[in-house]
Amino acid sequence: MSEDPRLDELAEALRAGEVVAVPTDTVYGLAARPDSPAATARVFELKGRPDALALPVLVAGLDQALSLAAPPHRPLEALARAFWPGALTVVVRRSRGVELAVGGDAATVGLRCPDDPGVRRLCELVGPLAVTSANRHGEPPCTSPAEVRAAFGAIALLDGGQRAGEPSSVVSIVEGRPVELRRGPIPLDAIEAVLASA
Repeated sequence: MSEDPRLDELAEALRAGEVVAVPTDTVYGLAARPDSPAATARVFELKGRPDALALPVLVAGLDQALSLAAPPHRPLEALARAFWPGALTVVVRRSRGVELAVGGDAATVGLRCPDDPGVRRLCELVGPLAVTSANRHGEPPCTSPAEVRAAFGAIALLDGGQRAGEPSSVVSIVEGRPVELRRGPIPLDAIEAVLASA
């Protein structure tokens, strides 16, 4: 299967500091480079999201995740091998020296490897991406290109058709034991079982 030609265009837009809309495996998202304060500020502005709520970061795979996460890496590695690519966002301590303009707690970062080859390819081309669901804060997330265009107008968009609509599970392992921050497709007991055997 050949690569979508729009990926190169979107990669150039992201490198230039623009915000683009992308289909993840869960919902459509607004994506920007996390190392660009102007770009992530635009995401917060478009969404109407308080900057106290950190933007999660999507990665192409475990290697990109480990470049952002502070050790110990074993818990993150275990969860990544069990559930990535997929609908699990893992909040970890941020590696010292990693500067990300994603809001929230500057000491942590939420990481996810999406089960969508187009978005993973964008992460390979551009690097990790700050991505939050494409919707106005407090409203249901967009699950189709038509909904994205209705909410955000002529934003650059990668059309991936209809999405499932259920946001990812979010778990923090900052303090060692997992803490469920948002219930989603992957239950906490499954996460706890993986960590117990790591």
